[in-house]
Amino acid sequence: MGTGLSVTTNETPDGRHIVHYDGQSFELTSFSGEVICPASDGTALHHSRTCNHMAGYEDGWKIYPDQGGDLWLRLLEAAPADDVRGRQAFAEAAGLRNGAGRPISKLCQTCTLVPLSSVGGITTPAKPLSKALAEFDRTALAARVAEAESEVSQVTRDFPLDAWPTMSLERYALGTDVYKQSFSYRMEYGTRSLCDIRGRTAGKNIIYWSKKHSTWKYPAEYGDEVEAWERVRAGFVQAFDSARGDGVAYVDAIDELRTGFAITTKAISCYVPGALIPITNKAHLHACVFRLSGKDASNLDPFAAHELLKQLVDEDERFAGWQPYEVAWFLDEWATASPDPTILMVAPGEKGRYWNDCLEGGYMCVGWDEVGELTRFASEEEFRAGFEAADPHGHKSTNSVKANELWRFLQLRPGDRVIANRGHKEILGVGTVTSEGYRWRPDRPEYFNTVSVDWDTGYAQTLPVSQQLSGQKTVRDVQADLWQTIQSGGRGSTPEAEMVIPDDPLFDQLSDLLARKGQVILYGPPGTGKTYASLRFALRWLGTRQEPVNGVEPLAKYGTTEFRQSLNALHEAGYLTQVTFHPAYGYEDFIEGFRPDEGADGGLRLVLRDGIFKRVCKAAEANPKQPYLLLIDEINRGDIPKILGELITLLEPDKRGMHVMLPSGWPFAVPSNVHILGTMNTADRSIRLLDSALRRRFAFHELLPDTGVLDGQKVGAVDLGLLLRELNGRVVKELGRERQIGHSFFLSGAEPVDSEAELAAVIRTEVLPLLQEYAYDDYSMLSRFLGERIVDVQAHTVAGLSDEQLVEALSAELQANAGD
Repeated sequence: MGTGLSVTTNETPDGRHIVHYDGQSFELTSFSGEVICPASDGTALHHSRTCNHMAGYEDGWKIYPDQGGDLWLRLLEAAPADDVRGRQAFAEAAGLRNGAGRPISKLCQTCTLVPLSSVGGITTPAKPLSKALAEFDRTALAARVAEAESEVSQVTRDFPLDAWPTMSLERYALGTDVYKQSFSYRMEYGTRSLCDIRGRTAGKNIIYWSKKHSTWKYPAEYGDEVEAWERVRAGFVQAFDSARGDGVAYVDAIDELRTGFAITTKAISCYVPGALIPITNKAHLHACVFRLSGKDASNLDPFAAHELLKQLVDEDERFAGWQPYEVAWFLDEWATASPDPTILMVAPGEKGRYWNDCLEGGYMCVGWDEVGELTRFASEEEFRAGFEAADPHGHKSTNSVKANELWRFLQLRPGDRVIANRGHKEILGVGTVTSEGYRWRPDRPEYFNTVSVDWDTGYAQTLPVSQQLSGQKTVRDVQADLWQTIQSGGRGSTPEAEMVIPDDPLFDQLSDLLARKGQVILYGPPGTGKTYASLRFALRWLGTRQEPVNGVEPLAKYGTTEFRQSLNALHEAGYLTQVTFHPAYGYEDFIEGFRPDEGADGGLRLVLRDGIFKRVCKAAEANPKQPYLLLIDEINRGDIPKILGELITLLEPDKRGMHVMLPSGWPFAVPSNVHILGTMNTADRSIRLLDSALRRRFAFHELLPDTGVLDGQKVGAVDLGLLLRELNGRVVKELGRERQIGHSFFLSGAEPVDSEAELAAVIRTEVLPLLQEYAYDDYSMLSRFLGERIVDVQAHTVAGLSDEQLVEALSAELQANAGD
């Protein structure tokens, strides 16, 4: 057995050398057969004489030959990073000392081994494996280990291995009247300490009963459910035999189980403990293999990857004596780029009437009891069909909105946060979801749907006016700025809770796209918040990745003085640059060009000036550890080939850092720490019409109208969310999705409009002119959008309604008739 501290090196197709060591990844820089040690007290080994860490006079450096190019490797293999004396002993034996006579003990992370945040889409853990293992407290997991062992025991008792060859389909499958007694239900809801496979598609169980379609669902190659179950059941029996005998890699050859990787993995972990590490996500499994070994497992079949991962763990003496699920828990904590927790605000009944029940019982409750126990639905599709059939609100559009809220509640996972609110301004407490998760409690008077939580009432407070809630929602998402307000306003909140940043899917998606491509375009119809999203992203992304910049608050609320001051601080520091493209914008504005300037004799002369992008790239090249972001608004209005010219090639990830000669004779490169985020309006131009070279080099992310920010917000009789949903349904039917109306038209600042005068003004001055442009003055079409009470088709005009009459007409046309 070893310590897992071996070094692996792989060469990429573009000639880069990627080094994997102690669970982390680095890029090995090129060098010229020598290593340099600084003149001062620095103890890092360098490959470049121009490294900005090389302090002191050049004649004080110590330069040693390294014709074999392996001194960096020998230093790594001599001792772990935290064993400074071990590395110093190697350096003394090899004669590697700095100008002050001290032995070398580390490698420069700027010019020798450069840390990589990700390789091949796999994120590098924040901590080396050795450090993470030293900090991992197994004793704190004793109760969870006991719970997991108990769950395994109950599975093998209630579903004996020798009963599998004759097990009935009803005993296995979800969706039937006795689904709670099924094996699939036990795997999904009754063994959560092992690994959680909830929330995925019902197809993960291979075969199940669909209530919506009143039929069995199974892979298409089977003639009926009898044949399907006989084959699938035999496949499970064969998988258990393989895991006990030849090895789990042989499970890949069982065709009957190929669509059931998660449930097969979990079942094997119960019946053949020790055969594999219970990880049920293929991408995570492949990533764990890479992080432990540096080996690319992406081309391996899933159970072959399982076998390799188990081998790596068994060979590492630091895991000796660990249970497989302990290893899985550790890898989840260390090797997963931990997603931000979901944070939902939930009202425990009208005016918080069930708050005391929730606090005393350790749960949060919501209604919609007529829908029934939610675990009976085998998929989200089944759930939505069940919600619609129960018809709790008597209105199709409202049912759709409220189904979204209940589904979000059901998807809460251990570690997520629930904020209990009463009314629009009172916070009652904050709960952390426990491992029990969702539970149906029919012993309650009502509000049977619950999620178990640990409550912290130290957060109880009254929200400031600027953060008070709008609209009538039972379950709502919590934005980062509101969560920060709640944390800072609490009296006794835990230190751990204060470090939590709420889940922001858009932030995560844009971060991933920038890491993969380097440049992204946000596109969508007018009013979908593209500029809003880009600025909020820029502040949080730069504010959490930079060295501290005075005056920057990454979670500042959009539109506030603090938000503007934070953006200004990033501008002044040079990390954030904004520009708007337009038809006259050119190469000389963006890259370089000659501009008239007053000469010494008072006449004019042409002077070569750097453009915006060239200045950003120069700053980034001088500061390679810090990210730089260029925001380009209305990127589609510029002539991209004209603006970038031949330099668009340098945006490709494998061309970053490559120098080319500009027409001026100066070398130019786009450093890897320069990122571009652009916005474009699809009502002006479809992405299909963009230059093909641009489309290849940019990632694209679509922003569509988000009616969720308006749902429940009423102006008179009009629910703004329902209004916008129905209006856009009509626009899409006539003109397509790119011509929809964005939600931001109905926002004043960050809050929905709340008066008839405001709503009427939005319709008259913003929405109506846009629809007229879309309809090309076709008043018949305009009438199909807004109704005949608002549009006079014969007179080709808009009716002269008062604010109150206009709102009433909107309600009658777009809300009362919704879904017709």
